[in-house]
Amino acid sequence: MNAAVKLGGFAAALVLLVGGSFAAGRILLPEDPAQQAAPTPTMSGHGGGSEHGGEEPGETPAPGESDGHGGHESGGSGEVRGLSLEQDGFRLSPPTAPARTGQRGTLEFMIMDAEGKPVTAFDVSHEKKLHLIMVRTDGREFRHVHPTMAADGTWSIAWQWPTAGTYRMFADFVPTASGDPTTLGYAFDIPGELRPEPATKIKTTSTVDGYQVKLSGDLAAHGESELTVTVTKDGKPVTTLQPYLGAYGHLVILRQGDLGYLHVHPEGAEPKKGETSGPEVTFIAQAPTESRYLLYFDFQVDGKVRTAEFVLGGDDSHEQDHESDDSDDHGHDSGEQEER
Repeated sequence: MNAAVKLGGFAAALVLLVGGSFAAGRILLPEDPAQQAAPTPTMSGHGGGSEHGGEEPGETPAPGESDGHGGHESGGSGEVRGLSLEQDGFRLSPPTAPARTGQRGTLEFMIMDAEGKPVTAFDVSHEKKLHLIMVRTDGREFRHVHPTMAADGTWSIAWQWPTAGTYRMFADFVPTASGDPTTLGYAFDIPGELRPEPATKIKTTSTVDGYQVKLSGDLAAHGESELTVTVTKDGKPVTTLQPYLGAYGHLVILRQGDLGYLHVHPEGAEPKKGETSGPEVTFIAQAPTESRYLLYFDFQVDGKVRTAEFVLGGDDSHEQDHESDDSDDHGHDSGEQEER
């Protein structure tokens, strides 16, 4: 079995420590993964389109399915989720993963119920029973993947850390027993030298694989905000956006600093198989506080999922980064072993 990376928490002291290290511009992580403080919930919310899911008014989802991914209720909820190991009686077992960079292995974990038994019954939420988000604490190395579950409730996926650093994992699912959106969080310390690259400016344009992606709108605290993403290529609108996870786009929003997690989907009915759309995808989101937010937009064209990254908010929101190319933005075929 791969060496277990010990549980990390999300206490304020750790956030301040990591933030201070970022300010210094360079940190050196320990050679052995270290235990962090116990997690303290700070913020996490989910929001989505009021019509998403394609049901007619008054219609309820079929048994075993959810009308919201991680809580995509109408207009967004702003609930506190994602920074704790436990929510509503469900707990994340200590995951195992490769202990350092360059080591190939498997990421494994279980979801436990209030009695300490593995949970094996999950509702399908936007085409998957569990969505796993992993990101380095400076906002880089974002991944959205979908592990597979064994009969005993063990979730697993092939895994390799791209760089050293502290990573935050989010497990987003809907247990059948409660029917409620649940998001559990966990942190990994991967030893080695790291030069953090936190976002310092607002960024509303992104280029990935020749696609130009522009974000319009802003995140206002304590209310609904409309965000529109427009995809073009070679100056022409892209109208061949394919359905991905039951929508024409997928958006994850993280609050910089504590990585509070907001997860939204577009407005509108669920697309049918074979349909395409574009160039615009509109989201409704709700930000709990005035802060800087990191946004990750997944879209699919020709069977390949790509991710465009943006930055909104912050005290210096008048400063914008108009960099036209983003080496960190990425894409891959939707049929890879990651099972996006």
